[in-house]
Parts: sequence; C-alpha cells; structure tokens
Amino acid sequence: MQLSFFCSILPVVMKMYADVLVEIRNKHVDKTFTYHIPKTLEEDAEVGKRVLVLFGSQQIEGYILALKNNSDVEAKDLLEILDEEPVLNEEMLELGKFLQEKTLSSLSNCYSAMLPKALKASKKTQIHKKEVLYLSLTEELEEALEKVTSASQKDVLALFENETRVLKTKANKVSASAVNTLIKNGILNLEKEEVYRYQIKNQERESAKVLNEEQQSAKDKIIASLQKSEIFLLHGVTGSGKTEVYLSVIEEVLKLGKEAIVLVPEISLTPQFVGVFSKRFPNDIAVLHSHLSDGEKYDEWRKILKGEVHICIGARSASFAPFTNLGIIIMDEEHSESYKQESSPRYFALDVLKKRSQTHHCPLVLGSATPTLDSMAHAHKKLYTYLPMKKRAQNAVLPECILVDMAEEVKNRHPIISRELECSIIEKLNQNEQIMLLLNRRGHSTTITCSNCGFTYRCPHCEISLTYHKSSKNLRCHYCGYTKYIDEYCPNCHEKSLNYYGLGTEKLEEYLENIFPTARIVRMDRDSTTNKGTLEKITEDFLNHKYDILLGTQMISKGLDFPNVTLMGILDADASLQIPDYKSNERTFALLSQASGRAGRKEKKGMVILQTFQPENYIFQCVKEHSYFKFYKYEMNIRKTLKYPPFYYLVLLTFKSKDYTAVRKEALKAKEFLEQNKDPETILLGPTTANMFLVNGIYHFEILIKYRFDDKLINTIKELDEFVLLNKKVTMDIDFHY
Repeated sequence: MQLSFFCSILPVVMKMYADVLVEIRNKHVDKTFTYHIPKTLEEDAEVGKRVLVLFGSQQIEGYILALKNNSDVEAKDLLEILDEEPVLNEEMLELGKFLQEKTLSSLSNCYSAMLPKALKASKKTQIHKKEVLYLSLTEELEEALEKVTSASQKDVLALFENETRVLKTKANKVSASAVNTLIKNGILNLEKEEVYRYQIKNQERESAKVLNEEQQSAKDKIIASLQKSEIFLLHGVTGSGKTEVYLSVIEEVLKLGKEAIVLVPEISLTPQFVGVFSKRFPNDIAVLHSHLSDGEKYDEWRKILKGEVHICIGARSASFAPFTNLGIIIMDEEHSESYKQESSPRYFALDVLKKRSQTHHCPLVLGSATPTLDSMAHAHKKLYTYLPMKKRAQNAVLPECILVDMAEEVKNRHPIISRELECSIIEKLNQNEQIMLLLNRRGHSTTITCSNCGFTYRCPHCEISLTYHKSSKNLRCHYCGYTKYIDEYCPNCHEKSLNYYGLGTEKLEEYLENIFPTARIVRMDRDSTTNKGTLEKITEDFLNHKYDILLGTQMISKGLDFPNVTLMGILDADASLQIPDYKSNERTFALLSQASGRAGRKEKKGMVILQTFQPENYIFQCVKEHSYFKFYKYEMNIRKTLKYPPFYYLVLLTFKSKDYTAVRKEALKAKEFLEQNKDPETILLGPTTANMFLVNGIYHFEILIKYRFDDKLINTIKELDEFVLLNKKVTMDIDFHY
C-alpha cells in the first residue's frame, strides 16, 4: 500500500523516440527502425532531419520520419543529429514516397536522389567562408578618405565606391599593408562570412522584349492559370522565342511573391540560359547541374532552402529544388532523354514536376520544337493545353534543308564531307559567317584492327570494340570506362600494321584542319569539356566569333543560339536509326530537327545539309520539310500497330549477374511467374539477352512487359522482386517506360 502510493507521486519520465529510415539500399531493410533520443538531443530532434545511428556494428546515416513518446521494442540511442534545419520538408517527404511507388525503388534511395551529395557526413563538406571588409558603421566613404593621407590606403578605399563589401583577398592585391592599417585604425571592419562557391557573371540588366502575337497569346493563357495545376504544351518551332515567353511568365510569378523552377536538359544549355535569365533577374537565381562541384551544388541548394533566391535553373536534379511556394514550373526541351534517370531510382522528371504542380496548385509548361509523341497525344486528348508557336521570332525563316546521298559521294571519294557541304563551308567562310557540324560520335576511331593478323582491340569486360581517343593516346570503353594505352605496334603479332576505322569528332576535327587550314575550328563534346569552365568558354568564344566552325556531338544540337550561324552540316545522320529501340525514329527526328534549328536564327538565312545513305527515308523527308505533324502521324501508326507507347505501357525487367547460368535460370523462372499472374491481354517478351549483354563483367537478360490495363501487375512485380532478392547472385532492375 505504502509502496504503490509512493510510486504514484513520482514524476513520470517521458522518453522520446524517433522512427529512422536508415540509408541502406538493400530492399530487405527499406523500413524505419526505432531509436531512443537522448535528453541532450531532444530539443534538436525534428522530422526531416538526418541523424547518425548505430545499425548492427556500423555507424550510418538515416532520416527521422516520425517522433513518438513510446516504443514497443528496446531501442538504441541516436548518436548525433546532423542538421540544424530539416533537409526534407513535408512536401519532400511525401514526394519520396510518391517516387517509391512510381519506381518501386527503396525509399532511402529516393530521398538520397533528392538531396545534394555534399550533405553526406562522409563528404565533410564545409560552408565556404571568406574574410570580408566593410566600412565601419559610423564611417561614410568621403569621411574615411579625409582621414587617410597614404595613396595606397586611398586606393583600397576606392574599392568601396560601388560596393558595400569587398573581399579581403581583392583588397590585399591593392596593398595588404594598407588594408591592415585601415583595420587597425577602425576605418574598415573585418568579418568572416559565407561566400558562395559558384558565382554567376554579372550582366547588364536587360528589360523585357515586346512579344509577338503568338508569344503574347501563350503568355496570357499561362498567366490565367497561375493559381491552379494545369499542364501546357508550348510547341514552338526552333527560334520561335519560347525563352522569352518563359521570362515574361516568371516576371509575373515573382510579382506574386512566388518561385519558379526552369529545367533544361543538357549542360550545354545552362551557360546561355543562365546568361539570359541573369540579365532579367540579377541576383535571384540558383543553378543546379552536373558540372558544378559538390560544394557548389550544396551552396546553390542552400540558397534555395534559405529563401535567398526565387528562381532555380538546372538539369534533372533541379526537379527537387526545395522551394515552398512555387508559382510556375517550366521544362524546356521536354522531349530530351536526359530527363529520365537511368540509375535507381529510375524516375522521370516529368512525373516529379506533375506531382509538385498539383501540390503547389501552379502551372507546368512543357516546351519543345519536337514534343514527345506521348505529350502530343496528351494534347490531342485535351489532357494538356496546347499552345502552338508556328513562326520564328523577329520574322526569321526556317532554314532550307538539303539531303545528300552519301552512297554517291563515297563512289566519288568524298566519304566524310560531301562536295555539297564542302562548297557550302567555303562559301560561308568567305562571307565571314559561321558553321556548325554535328557528328554524334565522340573519339577518333571506333575500331582499331591489325591488317597483318586480324587482331581487334576489344574491352575485356564488355566484349565490344574500344574507341580510340587520339588526344589522350588511349583506347576507351564508353560503357564501363576501361582504358588502355595504345602504341604503334599490334600487341598480338608486334607488327606496325594497325588500321583505324570509323569516324568520331576527334578525327573529323583533324580532317577539317587539313581541308580548311585557315578556318578557326573548335570541338565541343564530352571529352573537350571535362575541365571546369571549358564549356562556357567555348560557347562564349564562338558567340564572339573567335571560331568559324563549331563541331560536336548532340551537345550542340539544341538550345544554343548563335546569330551568325548560317550553315548546319549533319554527318552520319543514319547512325541513331540503327539502334534497336522503339524510340529510334523519334530520337532521330528530334535530334536532326533540333540541330537544323541552329542555323539562320536571326536576319541571315540558314541552310542545313544532311548527309545520309538513305535520303528517301520518311524521317529525313519530314526533317527536310520541317513537318512535325507529318512525322507524328506516321510514327503513331507504327506505335499503334506494334503496341508501343502511348498506346501501351512498358515495363523492362533486367536481370543481372556475374554468373551466366544463375541469371538465365532466374530470368526463366521470372517469366514463368509472370505468365501465371498477368492479365490475359498483357504481353510478355523474353527473356532474351540485352542489347549490351556483357557490361563490366556482368551478364544482362531482359523481359519486356507490354500492358494497357492490368490492375495486378504492380503487385505481381513487387512479389517477383521479393523472390529475386532471395537469390544473392542475381539482381533485378525495374524500369517503367511511358
């Protein structure tokens, strides 16, 4: 009796617990685990923060997904809370769960994809701080100048004529001793503050341009929908001024105090895009793309998180920009394949943007000169609001397109540059105009073979020919990254008898330098733009006519705007048609149409010369006529007959293992399981070897699922995934195609 009374008056000690999603990519542990929050960490514990926990014998990171006051299990203590503020807000937490359902990836994988790598504790990324000088709070510049007599001190103070803050490193270049004296005398204050690692070059502010009738109509319809989730397909021919529509709409959005995301597909678009936007919206832009360092991405992400900017421009990862009050979302060049992530989670940026559009009740604008067939089909069904722009801005006309039969040119010993293209290049050079040449294959030579013994260099891990890169004197596998140094002698028979076959951008550059010795030539591909800032420099130099000819891969095919380019030459136009994929026709048409659009974008008339071995091919005829809808109708008939999107959905299951027998057996078992559980109208193809059967020593088998209505399919694939997980030798990738 006395004991029970004594216990009842004791204060109840409440414990706090956290449900933590640990960062382990194994689907077996894709769930939360309960951890006790020590008293010292309770105040800092919040949903959406990253924490450090003990999992087994490992210290690993995780995310707090829920807080509670009790636990059914004995819980270990949280070791550390890693964030001052949550890195995942409520919207991002829900978005991760949405991605998990869409891609059937692990939830921790989805959250990792949404956040910059620099947040990882293992990266140890530091906030970048520098010493900054200010005039003392009580000092005006004129008063400060009166107090000093030294010329070097006056020169330092002169830096503050147009600036309120000056980096100490900059002032030290004038006179370090003068700087120290000014600080000592209290005229200047020295403070340490964060300086962002990525700096957008200051540009002269530019006012809005007058929109033409089509641009104004598109803008008005988007503006009328600013408070609701509506998807617009802005279908404008190349050079029609879609960017100006984006700028005008964003201007209205900012007036409402809201934010904007602008996605661009390739890194090649970013320098010009950022330049155009920074002229209109100085100091209000964050940039997120793959050419930034981890530290720079972290800084840009934090700018957004802290509300310092209202516009984010970037590639696919910018879909997750942590804005909380979005007013417009724009996906430029919406047809681009780079908007699909090819590693887990295999998400479409479009799915993410649609979800965010619904969450924020704001419009989503998809812009392209060559929309995907899926998007145009959605527009025809009135699921998207269609906004056509059929004319080029500033009354520019679409370029004339000439098809050259390379079969005839090869007979006449012009296998690389046709006579037509060579004459046109000479003509444009004489007129002081610029030329762009597209060859969608990098490197020097695609195959190196010995004429004496027949030896061919192949990747030992992928069993495909190695590509020769002359600039680095090595052979490279473009699938697994294997590299090998090459010398002049065959490694098999030791004879000096190696032959170099195939054409890449390096060999084309070499060839052009021989036949146009006075022309200034620059190459833009992945190999020539690896160094930081190179891409921006090439783009700027070509714009300023420091080069006459720009040659490159698909990096140069879309988004770039050079007013003096009047000729676009397209070499080996047939190459992408040979890829065994149902989208080959669509990709080829988009690539060639976009490349054609680089010529004659202003007052000078443009010309396109397209070199092909099959000039009668329907796709090339559509490119020549600039006829998107002719191609659309033609291709939709093929898709319907063969049961491909947008008439059917596709799921590709890829089984991978270093053990050939194990992976083949698992793929056959999977086919049997699917046959027993699928809808009667669902079609299964395979298992068969993948196009790239052996990559980096791993064998690949595939099963393709085509379906229209199959309510059980997702659950069936989830069950199959659980079975495959039991086989430690085999993994299964799930890839949805729409």
